[in-house]
Amino acid sequence: MKQMPLRTIGRATGLGLCVLLCGSCGTVVREGRAASYLVIDSLTASSGAQSSTSNVLQSDVITNVKVPGGGTAPTVLEDGGQVTLRFSMKNVTSPTGPTTNNEITLTGYHVKFTRADGRSTPGVDVPYAFDGGLTGTVKMGLTLNVNFVLVRAQAKLEPPLAALRGMGGAVIISAIAEVTFYGRDQAGNQVSVNGTISVNFADWADPV
Repeated sequence: MKQMPLRTIGRATGLGLCVLLCGSCGTVVREGRAASYLVIDSLTASSGAQSSTSNVLQSDVITNVKVPGGGTAPTVLEDGGQVTLRFSMKNVTSPTGPTTNNEITLTGYHVKFTRADGRSTPGVDVPYAFDGGLTGTVKMGLTLNVNFVLVRAQAKLEPPLAALRGMGGAVIISAIAEVTFYGRDQAGNQVSVNGTISVNFADWADPV
């Protein structure tokens, strides 16, 4: 079989690398092309057992809830998050100002848990990360309030949270939830923003 000259091979390899690099750079450029960006004004959460929101979530791994006829039943409840979003322009000196093309439509979010002590193995030290879907548009001059699931009920049935049951708050897993909200402006450019909130997992005392 006839061998290709080394010069030809070098050119082909270089072309292949160029294609790969251009494809990768195209994604990065597209993600950064949006003229507007998301801003988080507030990120709070509420335990499934309570309706009040806080900047720190006390996530109860098991909750005794009242049942019809009297008595209580142990129940696993998911915990919700609430975020207030707005958008700003990268070029604050633009004479035209924002337009409807700069409005950002959310398409989803990602939650990842870490611990300050560095022990952050999913399913061992902290709950597994997960993705969730949501839809809403941040419009010009307005804020958008969005509710989302911050701690899934499924996470409380799996390690390490399941092991906290029955401990009466004697053992607490203190974690930080990093939430990434992402979407696109009306021209199709990708936009995202990160926020964090502290979450303390335990078998907390049930509300009266």
